Amino acid sequence: MNKSLSIVAFLGALTIILGAFGAHALKEVLTPSQLLSFETGVRYQMYHVIVLLFINSNSIFSDKNKTTINYLFFAGILFFSGSIYSITFGVPAKAIWFITPLGGILLILGWLKMAQSLLFQKNNIKN
Repeated sequence: MNKSLSIVAFLGALTIILGAFGAHALKEVLTPSQLLSFETGVRYQMYHVIVLLFINSNSIFSDKNKTTINYLFFAGILFFSGSIYSITFGVPAKAIWFITPLGGILLILGWLKMAQSLLFQKNNIKN
């Protein structure tokens, strides 16, 4: 799981870089609506980075469940936040309209997998 934690740490650093970039460099370039959209992408990315730190640092999740949740959240961040960033930087929303909701679905599935993992664990025994 060290590889997953390394990816999560990188995503955390990237989130801070993107947030600072949005707050400073993009403030003069984007409309208020575009900036708000960009900030939504950054915010959702950070929420899921924090949750991934919890999951990958916690022994109550089996390695199999950690892997599944990691893949769902990594893909969800890429599709959800990544599509928002892409639209902000000029990719036509009509060209990738389906990617943002797909990312949202993947994030929801990650949360549901986490809930299922916690709900059905037996006395903290790994599955």
